[in-house]
Amino acid sequence: MVFCVIADGTLKNLKSMPECDVAVFGFNGLGEVDYEKELKGMSDKFEDAVRLSKSAKCGVLCGCYTKSRGVVRKSVAVADGGKLLGISDMNFVLDSEDYKSGAGIGVYSVAGYKIGLCIENDLLFPDAFKALSMCGCNAVVVFMEEVKNILPALIIRTYSYLYGVPVVMCAGKTAFYSEVTGEIATSTLPVSCFDVSPCPRYRKVSMRTKGLYNDFSEDY
Repeated sequence: MVFCVIADGTLKNLKSMPECDVAVFGFNGLGEVDYEKELKGMSDKFEDAVRLSKSAKCGVLCGCYTKSRGVVRKSVAVADGGKLLGISDMNFVLDSEDYKSGAGIGVYSVAGYKIGLCIENDLLFPDAFKALSMCGCNAVVVFMEEVKNILPALIIRTYSYLYGVPVVMCAGKTAFYSEVTGEIATSTLPVSCFDVSPCPRYRKVSMRTKGLYNDFSEDY
């Protein structure tokens, strides 16, 4: 499957886009979205994502800042086949950040693939990423406002290797792709395309532990 990352572009100003299975826009893709205005028809930002998914015949993942009665969240809107599949929010808010946390993990069937979402701070919590792998995601897409240091690239490289899931990351004006082998690609082009190959390979891992008492027939 081909992921097209429009790192710093917006849906409104998009003139053309390469053929792809999934189009990924950063937080500038939709900007701030007010739920009340969307419901009253005063704005149609989510509809922009829906229309693009229909006209381009691909899944569309758009970072945005959703606002509801003064509460702001970092979110990702997901559209495919001319339908809005859902909106997922960042779960972990650090210290005094002016955002509200969401709940649950985002897993969507997009363009025939199971795609997991990891939003900003959620990248720092391995259990969240492991859950996406356990859910059988074919790929995980990470959304970040910007890259301040090398850590996010190192983290997605580690996760893709440990959990066996390819990772695409849109971070400010930079796009990343990490394979399950630990190899990583970086692009600062306005539009970057990555050919992502799902890796449904499993290996057997066993361990010994105390507890779960039973009448052992053998002396260990």
